[in-house]
Amino acid sequence: MITTPRPPLLKRLPAGAWVGAFWSALILMRTFQRPDELSRLLRYHGNMEDGPLLVTAVVTTLGAFLLLRAPLAALGVALAGVLFSLGMQVRETPIVLFLLADVVVGYIAATRSRRLSVLAAVLPVAFVAGYTAWRLALGHLSLAAPVLLTATTAIAWLIGNTVHQSRAHADTVREQASQQAITAERLRIARELHDMVAHNIGIIAIQAGMGSRVMETQPAETRSALEAIEATSRETLAGLRRMLGALRRGEQESAPLGPVPGLAALGKLVSNAAAAGVDVEVRWRGERRELPSDTDLAAFRVIQEAVTNVVRHSGTRGCTVTVDHRPDVLALDIVDVGRGATSAHPDAGAGFGIIGMRERVGLLHGEFSAGPRPEGGFHVAARLPLPAEAEGAR
Repeated sequence: MITTPRPPLLKRLPAGAWVGAFWSALILMRTFQRPDELSRLLRYHGNMEDGPLLVTAVVTTLGAFLLLRAPLAALGVALAGVLFSLGMQVRETPIVLFLLADVVVGYIAATRSRRLSVLAAVLPVAFVAGYTAWRLALGHLSLAAPVLLTATTAIAWLIGNTVHQSRAHADTVREQASQQAITAERLRIARELHDMVAHNIGIIAIQAGMGSRVMETQPAETRSALEAIEATSRETLAGLRRMLGALRRGEQESAPLGPVPGLAALGKLVSNAAAAGVDVEVRWRGERRELPSDTDLAAFRVIQEAVTNVVRHSGTRGCTVTVDHRPDVLALDIVDVGRGATSAHPDAGAGFGIIGMRERVGLLHGEFSAGPRPEGGFHVAARLPLPAEAEGAR
């Protein structure tokens, strides 16, 4: 059972508690400085010296408590504080409280829906319009302050709405990146499954066909073919179990994927092809050295797929694989002397084998080509660039 740790103290207490504690400490300090202050606060009237301080403390504390759960209520508290402080001696108090209401408007515009944010912006504007109409009825014709306050509300809403749009855009970008990552992972898994299953099933098909043809005349060859089918089938099932087990496990669990195949596994590939009746000659050129894991895997998969096509489609008994370690490129050439036509290598047209090899090489920014040779047969060529650290490993 996973237990969630308790959040730190600063996050367990609501923001209103800290705001209230601040104002309580401030009022308590003033009380100690002037002992009669407490009784004056209790006998509050509009012209009291510290009345604006008390109103501001109450408004900010209640607003902080309500802001996260009921932001419109917090906005109403701020506007009520503005209305309540209009007749006080400190004339800046209503302006300060109205600016606090603008802060709430910006918060609502940044974190809530467009409809709620527009409603939040309309409330202060309606408040200013009503107050202005009342002042005009009394004969006060100055419109500078109402226009300025309305402008502050509009600016607060625009800032909050911009933050809201920026977050929405960032979420969209992250979702697209996540979808691209998922698509890339699906393609990688599809390539791995194709490379592993197609090769081994091709070997099994060749061995089964060979065994059926010599069953009556060569029992020993039939037994060898059945043993090869059994070994290859077990290997395929084990690989599938490892891959499916990795897909079923969570991110926090380790997945027993086993070693990633590379050029070191060419010996086993050659023996499997030989069991299927195709002799594969591997020629090494240049100074052999350790390769990056992705390059090593891609090189092996390209050779594996090319040899699989030779076994299944070429109609020849042999092919040549050349692995050339150059200073900045790993060059692969797989050549056979079979039929060489597209019918002999259907993957060259619309299948997934040649497409998968081209995708693997393309992901490493390499070059790939595949096609029939003029003198007969089929040629697969791949050039995989080596990064700087691979060059310096020589």
